[in-house]
Amino acid sequence: MIISPEQVLAALRNVEDPDLKKDLVTLNMIKDLKIEDKNVSFTLELTTPACPMKDMLKNACFNAVKHFVSQEAEIEINITSRVTKPMDINQLKDIRNILLVSSGKGGVGKSTVASNLAIALAADGAKVGLIDADIYGPSVPTMFDLVGAKPSARETADGKTLILPIEKYGIKLLSLGFFADPDQPVPWRGPMASNAVKQLFNDADWGELDYLIVDLPPGTGDIHITITQSFPIAGAVIVTTPQQVALADTRKGLAMFKMPSINIPVLGVIENMAYFTPEELPENKYYIFGKDGGKELAKSFEVPFLGEIPIVQGITEAGDKGAPIALNKESKISASFAEIAGKVAQQVAINNSLSVNC
Repeated sequence: MIISPEQVLAALRNVEDPDLKKDLVTLNMIKDLKIEDKNVSFTLELTTPACPMKDMLKNACFNAVKHFVSQEAEIEINITSRVTKPMDINQLKDIRNILLVSSGKGGVGKSTVASNLAIALAADGAKVGLIDADIYGPSVPTMFDLVGAKPSARETADGKTLILPIEKYGIKLLSLGFFADPDQPVPWRGPMASNAVKQLFNDADWGELDYLIVDLPPGTGDIHITITQSFPIAGAVIVTTPQQVALADTRKGLAMFKMPSINIPVLGVIENMAYFTPEELPENKYYIFGKDGGKELAKSFEVPFLGEIPIVQGITEAGDKGAPIALNKESKISASFAEIAGKVAQQVAINNSLSVNC
């Protein structure tokens, strides 16, 4: 039996991306199709390297060719990715997606989530940057063991000076903490703080990035408004803890993104400090701050619940040592952050598909 490209493509039209609701051929996700006798090879180009369904889609393609073309076909499927972006934009054109990590309340582990999310996405092969926009309490220098570090700069051909982000663990980093004495307060008014944050976007040489994650300060103030109204934002991730006092503030923070004047897609809710499990009782869960608060928040706003992170001493210790726990591939918490990163990337791809088709 002679196998033709038309037969293979017809077979692959039976494989649908469950998120984008279209077949892989229509989505232009099948590349470099080659056929030699019974040998069939092609590349499956995903919308993100962090796709949580990559194995399922690969198996579906394999089975489709076997079923609809020939049981005797020898099939080789390579997997690559091309991260999508909301739409063609000129501003920050080399950055495909800007993702905000936010909460209406401080102390819920927002910086921990932002740092580990960045590392998890980079571990899957994405090009990732991280901006620490919390001008009054920057945490990234500590969490990446960069306290006292100072970025360098370069001049462009037209005489403009660009800041060069510091690279560590495969992530490009900028924090307002790099430009201030860590022991001194920053008594800046709103406009000064907002202008400083904008410089981290506009005056930095980020190069090409799939995801630029922004660790926002607590609340719903000047910096939030400046960023959401100055730059094309792909979506926001909301971090909360289960107790009611945190949920009350987080609810306001989430609602801010749904305001008509801001209108940023909420990618989902992450519940941090969800429960405590002692090392000597690994099967036990103690809900110290309450139970399912994050799930209920996500449900009430009709946004995805991305996952929960327990109270684990190792998370704090890893951050304090400057090596976030997502770097430890032996840790169950690292696996949890990897799963959450996959869900975030999945939601970004879905939203980008909808924005392009609108």
